[in-house]
Amino acid sequence: MQAHHILSIDDEDIIRELLGELLEAHGYRFTGVGTPHEALNIARSDPPDLIITDLQLEESDGLELVEKMAELVPDAPVILLTGILFDSQTVNETLSNKISTYISKTAPLSDLLAEVKRLLKDR
Repeated sequence: MQAHHILSIDDEDIIRELLGELLEAHGYRFTGVGTPHEALNIARSDPPDLIITDLQLEESDGLELVEKMAELVPDAPVILLTGILFDSQTVNETLSNKISTYISKTAPLSDLLAEVKRLLKDR
């Protein structure tokens, strides 16, 4: 079986490097990019099975990117990994129809890994 492809969009190099190390160590194929433009190109040429994106990107709004990605890879779950803290009401009302889950950048990596495994379990 081929490894699941995970695409991460974050303008912080250290975050992409950390996620790449974590996910590759657990058998996933990882692509990390810093801009929405790169992310859209990857989605067209090598569609991901799961997307992890920041909300605040230098060139774009993360939610705008999520909407564009949904058109290209409609079945790929989306994890919003951000330093912005949201209350549960905001997540439920505003984000729930756009993303699969939200994780704070301050959460333990084990939480992120558990969500990745959960979202890819039946794929």
